[in-house]
Amino acid sequence: MTIQKVVDLNCKLGESPVWDAERSAICWVDITGQAIHEFNTASGRQNTFFMAQAVGCIALCDNGDFLAALKDEVVRIDRLTGAVQSVIAGPERHLLTNRSNDGKCDAKGRFWFGTKSLSDEPRAGNVYCVADGVCSLQIQDVTISNGIAWSDDYKTMYYIDTPTFGVVAYDYDLNNGSISNKRTVIEIAEEEGFPDGMTIDTEGMLWIAHWGGFQVARWDPSTGAKLSSIQLPVANVTSCVFGGASHENLYITTARTEMSSGNDSIRSDEGCLFVAVNSGFKGLPANRFSIKNTEK
Repeated sequence: MTIQKVVDLNCKLGESPVWDAERSAICWVDITGQAIHEFNTASGRQNTFFMAQAVGCIALCDNGDFLAALKDEVVRIDRLTGAVQSVIAGPERHLLTNRSNDGKCDAKGRFWFGTKSLSDEPRAGNVYCVADGVCSLQIQDVTISNGIAWSDDYKTMYYIDTPTFGVVAYDYDLNNGSISNKRTVIEIAEEEGFPDGMTIDTEGMLWIAHWGGFQVARWDPSTGAKLSSIQLPVANVTSCVFGGASHENLYITTARTEMSSGNDSIRSDEGCLFVAVNSGFKGLPANRFSIKNTEK
């Protein structure tokens, strides 16, 4: 396994990597840079769309478009032009001090996403689900809504509220998208770094990006044990996703920091997208947002 920079592009706050298997492309966002990036691994072409708001996260739509949770609304974006095609939801437009953060789709094409306070005010965020033309409140009073992942049978949803230093699990009903029976499955020591975005592999293990921890770590949600880690040359590791032809390459987003550093090589890599080539593990294809979920 080798760690490489994918493209020489430094994000302010890189996040939400998504692998598009149909296009052999890795897509990700720069939240505060208000940008959506796409890099085609086959052609080497890199493309960027700049948005009018912060971009908390993206997903792929089943018609090829992007779905994006912007600062205060969820929109569908034309993949060719970057133009907003439709506004789907805006549950916190009235909360001027909040913005959207991480999110993903389940196997039925529902879109789950969370919010946070711009100043990280405790318990100011929430988690929503867009399905059947409705954006419904699912989890209340979170601080920094982050990683979401599902087990391969979709009977369990995993979730991270970053300052809790833990991962919780919910029983998940794929038929109606409901959650129940919240419990803590992983507790993380502060010296590991804050848990941020995450993904899951085909063995059911969670891969968690650690903000301030220089690593992506593999955790067993059945035991709470840390199994292994991939070290990065930058501190603020934000999220990860498996991609490539066999879903064995782990793409990893990072962020810049305002902290001073005497190591120019470290600072020059901050905010870059990295890939752990041939990680030794495999991920699952990305779920796509079903356009039917915009219809009541």
